[in-house]
Amino acid sequence: MDKVSDPSNRPPLQAGTLYLVATPIGNLEDITLRALRTLRECDLVAAEDTRRARQLLDQFQISKPTLSCHRFNEASRSEEIVGRLQKGEKIALVSDAGSPGISDPGERIVRTVLKAGLRVESVPGASALVAAVTASGLPTGEMHFLGFLPRKSGQRVRTLLRLREYAGTLVLYESPYRVEKLLGELSETHPGRPVVVARELTKKFEEFLRGTPEILAAQIKGRRMRGEFVVMVGGEESEPTGDEDSETPESR
Repeated sequence: MDKVSDPSNRPPLQAGTLYLVATPIGNLEDITLRALRTLRECDLVAAEDTRRARQLLDQFQISKPTLSCHRFNEASRSEEIVGRLQKGEKIALVSDAGSPGISDPGERIVRTVLKAGLRVESVPGASALVAAVTASGLPTGEMHFLGFLPRKSGQRVRTLLRLREYAGTLVLYESPYRVEKLLGELSETHPGRPVVVARELTKKFEEFLRGTPEILAAQIKGRRMRGEFVVMVGGEESEPTGDEDSETPESR
């Protein structure tokens, strides 16, 4: 076997290093061999939700202590993690799904660890952002990732208006409770633009809806939508999206 692809030739985890471990966004088969090895060899798993982390660890028969690390305690946990790293511990940081630090806790911890002169290493894997954009049919050469918009309507609309002239693809995350509202806002700020809405990525009921904001707003009106959404908006030069995937299945 080629040495580059043989996991047995990988060096052990380095002491005093924070590992950012991407976890599955829905399909457990998307966990990587490297992620599993990192979780097995680390001293501690810092997790957005220790219960969710424990479910993942149990699924793969991994027994490790966990430490809660969510947005309400990220500041204090950052200092604690730095202290443990300085003692030589190897710490894996995970979010509920996907890569920590992308619209999830982790960004502040990374900054604090780096400021302390310690090492951070990414263990990449599943990402809703990449999974959605690559299958959207929209241009991927230039993208602007917004994450979640503010909750206040005025701030949301101002943000969208500011990016109305952007030539690339806009990518947003949204909850099922506000996706209909977002499509209404896009109807006002980006009327007629090609939009792709992706939900339940990598799961049994994965779904991509394609059309203009106006068409999609009408399609999902009244539907009971579940799961987080990735909403992508084409720039002014984008070709219209096809509607072959826009049939509305029975609400799940």
